[in-house]
Amino acid sequence: MKPFLIHTHFHKRKTGVTRSIENVLPFFSDEFETYVYGYNVDGVKINTPKLKKILFSNQKVTVHCHRNNEILRMLWYRFLGANFLLIATRHSETMPSRLTKFLLKKADKVITLINSVSSNLKIKNTVIGHGIKINEFEPKKNVILNDIKQENIILNAGRVRKAKGQLTLLEAAKTLKNHDNWALVIVGQVDKPEFLSELKSITKKHNIENQVYFVDETRDIISYYQAAKIVIAPSFSEGFSLVTAEAMACECSVIATKNVGVHSDLITHKKNGYLFEAGNVEELKTILSKNITGEFPLLGQAAREEIVNNWSAKKEAKKLMKIYQSN
Repeated sequence: MKPFLIHTHFHKRKTGVTRSIENVLPFFSDEFETYVYGYNVDGVKINTPKLKKILFSNQKVTVHCHRNNEILRMLWYRFLGANFLLIATRHSETMPSRLTKFLLKKADKVITLINSVSSNLKIKNTVIGHGIKINEFEPKKNVILNDIKQENIILNAGRVRKAKGQLTLLEAAKTLKNHDNWALVIVGQVDKPEFLSELKSITKKHNIENQVYFVDETRDIISYYQAAKIVIAPSFSEGFSLVTAEAMACECSVIATKNVGVHSDLITHKKNGYLFEAGNVEELKTILSKNITGEFPLLGQAAREEIVNNWSAKKEAKKLMKIYQSN
């Protein structure tokens, strides 16, 4: 009988963490009987009675958790006598709380996504970056976004909050007023309504309100990547930056902040994308303007090659498999 592998997911929203789980699950079915315990995630789900039956059996079981509440739940079962390998991934780049560190130390194996998180955590861990489903996140011609009047799309995707750099983006995007056929589309959940109001006031100040669109978070993000020519990731902080990798897989030319998340690992400046210092409006404006006018080429093809060669979900799954089978 195959050993069991269970990924947990207890979160009210579908996030980058959700996609990272969904991306790798299909690659484990040959070696493991694979399940998802929780909600808001695609996969073969199990309920609590079946989970308990597996955890308290004599079978080999690996449980992979991604958040504190999930680790706590699994530690409770371990306290009751369940025997399983507990894996925990630290997804955030922020300094962990005392509770988070305590919980991570209780896990048998800890995974981090980028080197900076690995070195700052002060807990033994293995760095395994996210991978992309390259057969789903792929380029597609003639994708049209409804209600967008302009032909050329610049995309920013992810949470709409100050740490994600949308203030820098909109100040740099004032160059759009010189290019009527270009639009900036910002897709994502807004953390605070007053921040959205601040962003909209900037579009009015620069007279680009008819070229900037705000779209709610969507599960159909692939079509937005496929419609976009340029994707901008201006964030100040990232645990990984799945959006950047997904956009590159879809042959978008990406402009991203230097040394944030995995940006500088994914992107070689002017080879397969463009990098700028976080918060530097003029630097971003210059790169964007030169992309729009063609002085800087769009580098989408080279971007996809980087993801296909080095950042596929299959490669990530192989690295995770070594961790799962190490016990």
